[in-house]
Amino acid sequence: MSAMLLGGRYQVQDKIGAGGMATVYRGLDEVLGRTVAIKTMLPQYANDPSFAARFKQEAQAAAALQSPYIVSVYDWGKDADTYYIVMEYLRGTDLKSGIRKHGALDCKKVAQIGSQIAQALSVAHRHDIIHRDIKPQNIMVQPDGNIKVMDFGIARAKNSHLTQDNSVLGTAHYVSPEQTQGKELGPTTDIYSLGIVMYEAATGQVPFQGDDAISVALKQVSEQPKPPSQLNPNVDPQLEAIILKCMQKSPADRFQTADELYRTLRDYLAGRMQAVNTATAMLPAQVTNKLERGAKPMAGGTATMPRTERTGRFYAQSATAQAAAEEAERQSRRRRNVILGVVGGIAAAAIVIFALVSLLGSGTAMRTVPNLATLTVEQAEEAIEEAGFVPGEPEYTYNDSVDKGIVCEQDPAAYREMPEGSVINFKVSNGPAPIEQVEVPDLRNKTQEEAEEALKDAKLTGNRGADEESDEVDEGKVASQDTEPGAMVDAGTAITYHISSGASQKVIPNVVGDSQSSATKRLEDEGFVVQVSQQHSDKPEGTVTAVNPGVGESAPAGSTVTITVSIGVQYVNVTNVIGWTGSQASTALRNSGFTVNINGPSDGIVVWQSATDSAPYGSTITLTTEEQQAQEPTEPENPGTPSEGGETIGEGATVTQ
Repeated sequence: MSAMLLGGRYQVQDKIGAGGMATVYRGLDEVLGRTVAIKTMLPQYANDPSFAARFKQEAQAAAALQSPYIVSVYDWGKDADTYYIVMEYLRGTDLKSGIRKHGALDCKKVAQIGSQIAQALSVAHRHDIIHRDIKPQNIMVQPDGNIKVMDFGIARAKNSHLTQDNSVLGTAHYVSPEQTQGKELGPTTDIYSLGIVMYEAATGQVPFQGDDAISVALKQVSEQPKPPSQLNPNVDPQLEAIILKCMQKSPADRFQTADELYRTLRDYLAGRMQAVNTATAMLPAQVTNKLERGAKPMAGGTATMPRTERTGRFYAQSATAQAAAEEAERQSRRRRNVILGVVGGIAAAAIVIFALVSLLGSGTAMRTVPNLATLTVEQAEEAIEEAGFVPGEPEYTYNDSVDKGIVCEQDPAAYREMPEGSVINFKVSNGPAPIEQVEVPDLRNKTQEEAEEALKDAKLTGNRGADEESDEVDEGKVASQDTEPGAMVDAGTAITYHISSGASQKVIPNVVGDSQSSATKRLEDEGFVVQVSQQHSDKPEGTVTAVNPGVGESAPAGSTVTITVSIGVQYVNVTNVIGWTGSQASTALRNSGFTVNINGPSDGIVVWQSATDSAPYGSTITLTTEEQQAQEPTEPENPGTPSEGGETIGEGATVTQ
């Protein structure tokens, strides 16, 4: 889409990001001459009325919100088949990338970021707008350390009905329990998500992990998070209390407004925080809702999660049907181990199989699947057997957030109703996966395409930062990179590089009237190469009379600037024109570089001239003429002979200095 013009004024330039519904480009507002971000809806959604409505809604909702912590929306519209939103162009990096790169943040920084997000949400909530997708990917950290909340792509007013009745939009790791269950949402939903953002910023980990969105969503409803201080001992108890209050399962137990949360974080930063009530009870199994059969898992990012339901126990099944279900489940696991990329899809299929087979059988008792989280292998097997099930063979997998030797996943999920004797499979954490270290390539003097290819070959990703002037690197090539070439970093790290916008432009200083040496030094100090030309002038000898390019103009550093230096006044011998006609005399003197003034008839005879020896080049010679018989003009002796100390200038005139 590069080089496209939208709305007759917005020039689409480089692609800088993409999401589930739209692509984001850097662009130029040709009317105001400012850099902007332009979000365009993906073609496959542009003709879908519901998606188009959401896209328009984002623009209208965000445009109404004015806050230093919310990305400004300037304009929106439709050009042909393209829906677009024009927004403030931000420099910086999203909070998710920052956490991945630096790990857990300092407690004060976590509180500062949280307070700014809370202020942004307070503005939105006062407009009856709920964001519903607060996550670190939607928080831009600017170079000055302040944040801006982005992407109101699924935000909606409280009375909006754009979202389908049986779905709720969001990202599983950050959604609230009520959002998972498809319940009515209020401001406390955003507060829950903000609590998880602060949890991740303080610990470097999200509180709930799983292979797919369904398993993560169930944990949002049924499991309590580990206290952040268990993952990071440096977490301040007061900040931990604030985070855990935000993450209470019941909306009534959280901070009730974003402004209340902001004031609490402000008091914490000022050292005057009061105690925060975070009384929490473990949820009983019966409050865990079952996800709707046929639900599709989310593969990451913003996706649709099915609404949960409170009713409907599975019917009993026969031993034969149970065996068939177990065999189908084992086959699913084998395929999952071979094709890791379809884990979420197989998990969802397994849920459907359980549901369908259950409807066919009868006579087998149903039991509740135990929660195996935080258990060792031996403890998990014991819990499974005590609940009336058969433990499967444990699988071992890497997991960044669960200690080695502890159960990190189970299938079926905890608290589901399953036939007695069913096989319960589980995975055990091997601890964090070893991270491959790779060498950062040298990107300098490469084009953007070459730099991106080099990073891809090195198992890294690229991030184009702000362009910068460079006197050494040609325009359009990489001038610098934030990470030094040769440094060893984690595979997948984003390397920021900066493209040269060309040599820096310098303003020509006013050196007219300066001496040659002074002018030369001033120009060289500005980075120019000085060239000198000489010319006669009525200015003192050695004085600069002109400069090219002109004073006040801009020129690239390292370019040549020519100064013209006076070599003094030029004197020219004056031809004796007494006895010549006025016209003859005027022609001869003008050819020698003089201006001529005749007093008398131009065809008369010259009887007097104001200068007869020498005069400054360009000066005026006055002639007096009378009407009388003309004489033949006589040539001067030795025509063209220089006067003393001069050089010949034209016919019958010489220059003296």
